[in-house]
Amino acid sequence: MTAPDDWSTFKLGDLFEFSNGINAGKSAYGSGTRFINILEVITKESLTEGDIPGRVSLPKSVLARYRVKTGDVLFNRTSETQDEVGLASVYVGDEPVVFGGFVLRGQAKTKRLESSYAKYGLRAPDVRRQIIARGQGGIRANVGQRDLKTVSVELPERDEQKAIATALDDASALVQSLTLLIAKKRDLKVGMVQELLTGRTRLPGFTGEWRPTQVSRLGSFLKGRGIKRDEVRATGVPCIRYGELYTVFSDYTDHAVSFVDSAVAAGAQPLNPGDVLFAGSGETKAEIGMSVAYVGSQQAVAGGDTIILRGSGYDPVFLASLLNTPAIAAKKASAGQGDAVVHISSHALGALDVVLPLIDEQVAVARIIKDADAEVEALERRLESARATKTGMMQELLTGRTRLPVENAS
Repeated sequence: MTAPDDWSTFKLGDLFEFSNGINAGKSAYGSGTRFINILEVITKESLTEGDIPGRVSLPKSVLARYRVKTGDVLFNRTSETQDEVGLASVYVGDEPVVFGGFVLRGQAKTKRLESSYAKYGLRAPDVRRQIIARGQGGIRANVGQRDLKTVSVELPERDEQKAIATALDDASALVQSLTLLIAKKRDLKVGMVQELLTGRTRLPGFTGEWRPTQVSRLGSFLKGRGIKRDEVRATGVPCIRYGELYTVFSDYTDHAVSFVDSAVAAGAQPLNPGDVLFAGSGETKAEIGMSVAYVGSQQAVAGGDTIILRGSGYDPVFLASLLNTPAIAAKKASAGQGDAVVHISSHALGALDVVLPLIDEQVAVARIIKDADAEVEALERRLESARATKTGMMQELLTGRTRLPVENAS
């Protein structure tokens, strides 16, 4: 799309003086001055001191050469994917920092580009397309100073840049606040659930004794069967595969993410609502035995390397969550056998000791768990919406399709 007539076109080489970062010896890292590395640039539109964990010890003369000042723009020179090469991040901190060898620094040669706008404008779709097109390499994508210097950017006057940056800062603040709130809610849920599942904290009105038992006494074990990777479809009969128990789901699920046709489903293990599934195999001991309760109403099947507990007298969400607590997860890990691929047997799972409250208390705790998850999911939907809104604003404002009122605009 053509920019508005009152916007001007610049090459990045006209706006910035580029420099490559420091490559220090291995012993220099771990203490000293903070240094910006590739990951920080990729993941952050702007950086403060608190976003930079790495440190490097350098002589004063070298520090001066590689110092990053407030308003400097950093670009990652390399990336594992083409889409992430040459992303821009503006340093907005006050503490002197330096930048690593896989990073390029752009220091302003003119005042034509506002640093507050740069963190957005240099990630605009048109700019990204140009940088990605200049990426080179097979296993890793790379860009250099020469590549970036030829990239064009359309800029409004500085007053309009400031107005755009302010609007996008507000959108970014909402995304950030929701991200932090979700992390806080997740942490609170983990702590709360650990207390409730172990009986250290009791819900009001429950005083019944918790009784020890073994998992084998709660029901019988079944084995999942069938379902090859190339038999999975986008639609059909819902199926749960063992790898999804530790990569997709957490404690319980009412749906599947994989499907098979009816002929394949006929050879797999049918699931009942309330079944507790375990990963019978995994690449690490931390993965094997991961438990997920199936609480869906749809007919579903389980594939090979899943172990299924089918019983009664327990709440499936409570039990699956309890079996994933650190203490019991450690016992499952110690029962795993194998190196490259680790396995656990139904006999080992059945031998696990658990302490359970009466069913009414289990149900009440499970409800608390599900309510906490629902709250996080609602916040995640808000976050997704906020991110989409910000993306839409960037597409409109950074191309000039939508203009903001600007006082004293030149």
